[in-house]
Amino acid sequence: MTQRKIILISVFIIGMISLISCNKKILSPSNSITNTNSKSAQKKPYLILISLDGFRWDYVEKYHPPNLSSFIKNGIKAESLIPSFPTKTFPNHYTIATGLYPDKHGILGNVFYDYKKDTIFNKRSPGMAEDGSFYGGSPIWVEANKANIVTASYFFVGTEAGIQGIRPTYYYKFDNSVKNEERVNQAINWLNLNEKSRPHLITLYFGDLDKVGHTYGTNDDEKLKTVLFELDENLGDLFKGVSETGLPVNIIIVSDHGMGNQSTNKIIPIDSIENDDLFMTIDNGTIVNIHPKKDVEIDSVLQYLKQKEDNFKAYKTKNTPGFEYIPKNKNWGEIQLIPDYGYYFWNQKRKASLIENSVTTIGIHGYDSKYKEMHGIFYANGPAFKDGYEIPSIKNIHIYPLMCKILGLEIPKPIDGDINQIESVLKE
Repeated sequence: MTQRKIILISVFIIGMISLISCNKKILSPSNSITNTNSKSAQKKPYLILISLDGFRWDYVEKYHPPNLSSFIKNGIKAESLIPSFPTKTFPNHYTIATGLYPDKHGILGNVFYDYKKDTIFNKRSPGMAEDGSFYGGSPIWVEANKANIVTASYFFVGTEAGIQGIRPTYYYKFDNSVKNEERVNQAINWLNLNEKSRPHLITLYFGDLDKVGHTYGTNDDEKLKTVLFELDENLGDLFKGVSETGLPVNIIIVSDHGMGNQSTNKIIPIDSIENDDLFMTIDNGTIVNIHPKKDVEIDSVLQYLKQKEDNFKAYKTKNTPGFEYIPKNKNWGEIQLIPDYGYYFWNQKRKASLIENSVTTIGIHGYDSKYKEMHGIFYANGPAFKDGYEIPSIKNIHIYPLMCKILGLEIPKPIDGDINQIESVLKE
């Protein structure tokens, strides 16, 4: 090897080390089966799916953020987006991504017990959210990858997991410290790649409204409006950047759920109900999964819990209200505890801490979707969509077949979503 080649290789290695060390949020290596668009994929439209976590159905009408208001005026607006029960973050994001109810796709809550693995899934546990074996169904980025379409994601639920062994072509591991500006800039940069490398499907996640809603509830107009307008500015930058690419980009904006107010005096201490000798308790706040221990009679556990009913009710799973179907997934457990609307399960320590710090009201979600406070948003804009068109409230299971239709993908069967329920938003 010549001295010149040795020097060039050394410079290259040093340069790569410097690049990696300077970029703390370097893009994760891809496990995608598609790293370049096929010739047919290069001719397909572009789609950006944006999730605004905790964005309640009425925030735009209440606060009038300028960029979102303009986006809606020239595009599509549903009265609200109806989430699946329980109206929690992980199950509903993944329902939007798959067109399946949680009972079928398996992400039953932010926390749930998995019998096959004999383990408790918790979205906050290290590595759990990245384990693709928890996730059923075939999310939109997996279907796109199978069709040789390059995909990308910045934090959408499920995208950092190897589902069917597949991740988006470009993706990041979740890091809540990443600013919205960075997410927006990356999305625009993706669209400015060459035809072979440019993603035709991008999913983005923003958690601002969920965080402020949980902290202050939904009646603190000043706090909500401040955060909403900051987010609206970020979205305005995204809309502008997308427009400047000149590409035929369609944008769908959704939220996983809405938000309601919770008095800290109406928190039910889960500690007072737990009984490790009789059952295991999985608490998701507005629904508690009860798993009777081996050789313990289900009816005896139900009777025990019925005697403790105080602002909540115990049901056999198949009889539990709130579900749009009869739940059959074993991982729900045999019995469910459902608090009265306005009550919430939490541990005594957390309740005492809130009261000690003079916190009287917080924001919560998770209840039956018959309560409109739990509803989210569905807005859309782009060449595939009608202009200034409104539809009634629609279930979030129908977003998936709509995305398949826009991207020219065959809609997998069976799913719970139905393209006929939402196809009217598309141009003829």
